[in-house]
Amino acid sequence: MPQLPQWNIAISVYEPAPKNPHPRKHPKKPIPKGIPLSISGEEGLPFFRESMVKEGGFMSIPDLRDPMSYISFLPRPLASKIPFSFAKIDELKKLFNVVDESNMDEYIQDTLETCEKSTCVTSAENLIDFVVKKLGHHVRVWNTESIEGSCENVTIGTVKLISGNLFEPPALCHSQPFPFQVYYCHVLQKVKVYAVDLHAKKKVNHAVMACHYDTSTWSSNHPAFKLLGFGPGQIEVCHWINKNGMVWTKSLG
Repeated sequence: MPQLPQWNIAISVYEPAPKNPHPRKHPKKPIPKGIPLSISGEEGLPFFRESMVKEGGFMSIPDLRDPMSYISFLPRPLASKIPFSFAKIDELKKLFNVVDESNMDEYIQDTLETCEKSTCVTSAENLIDFVVKKLGHHVRVWNTESIEGSCENVTIGTVKLISGNLFEPPALCHSQPFPFQVYYCHVLQKVKVYAVDLHAKKKVNHAVMACHYDTSTWSSNHPAFKLLGFGPGQIEVCHWINKNGMVWTKSLG
């Protein structure tokens, strides 16, 4: 994940592994407001019940990679001058030498579609401003350590609850594919967050898991319900946070 400047806040974060220098060919589709973070990947279990994650159990893990994880934030004075809207997409593509109908052209269109409907941050300073506004100055940030275990059957190790108060929701920020680092950030009600050790073939991955307890507003066609066999509001739905995603929680200061 991008390096954050120093602010007067407490940050607790897993040490990130080396970043993947090769982006995926296809970006994740933009996520409508109110729908939880999806995990990219064609293999593994993208959605599951909380009861399915027990120490000593087994689980098939989806792809935990971020499609553009090598990208870094721009400084806020520079990022603020970048034309960041559909109305100026031609100017934006020209600035970054983006070819029409290329992968990056699709990335830009998908990300602008998401960010014009929801809150996105384009600099580390804007990210901190969003988190402080939503959670206050005493916060911690959690992320999945690496992509180890992706598309594998792993053994579940220690499962630790790191945010269990359904009335103090955490902030979730996940990376959007773009020529520079952009995060889509939102606060969702009734979410629990866990730190989970995934014992993969090569090493243990310290992963972050989010469980959504209010699914009443989700579409009945959401893939989670098709996979798990229930409908909106009937069950909680859990998923993994990918390597470049961040979950911010309040701390005691």
